[in-house]
Amino acid sequence: MPELPNLLAYALISLGMVLTPGPNMVYLISRSICQGPMAGLISLGGVALGFVFYMLCALGITALLLTVPYAYDAVRVGGAVYLLYLAWQTVKPGGRSPFQVRDLAKDSPRKLFTMGFLTNLLNPKVAVMYLSLLPQFITPSEHGSVLAQSLVLGFTQVSISVCVNAVIVFTAGSIAAFFMGRPRWQSVQRWLMGTVLAGLAVRMAFEGRR
Repeated sequence: MPELPNLLAYALISLGMVLTPGPNMVYLISRSICQGPMAGLISLGGVALGFVFYMLCALGITALLLTVPYAYDAVRVGGAVYLLYLAWQTVKPGGRSPFQVRDLAKDSPRKLFTMGFLTNLLNPKVAVMYLSLLPQFITPSEHGSVLAQSLVLGFTQVSISVCVNAVIVFTAGSIAAFFMGRPRWQSVQRWLMGTVLAGLAVRMAFEGRR
């Protein structure tokens, strides 16, 4: 098991990441509004599978990063740069809010699931989560194997993401109506998420190996 402070910190970061606007949030909100909550849940099933796929693929890479300092540092710095890029995309003039819903044609359950999976699989924010952030919360010499700790942290992230996204699916219409009718709230939401991303980037860039 990971250290309890590490597990709690990773859970909070996972919560912040899932609340950060990105491809998954945009797709789930748009799909839920255009085709209903059930379509959103089916899409979320694909997103969840994408998380599990990423987690299993990342386990071996995480072990490698923990034993090769230069590889770890390269991914850490690259992840920090990408988080800063996401922060800028969120707060830049003309930045798009995830609550600005797109019109989508109705899809079959199979296509909904597949698109949810592909949307998450091609989401670089997930790669940052598993390849850059997760290794920082593992202490293999004291708290068990890298595999066991990675699985605990990974499933913690998956559980938080699925639960939060499920709430988003069922409340998508209300959330979108609230934000679209209040432009100032959209601006606050974008700057808040941008600040969270920038904070994670600074932490990642300047904090060494745990």
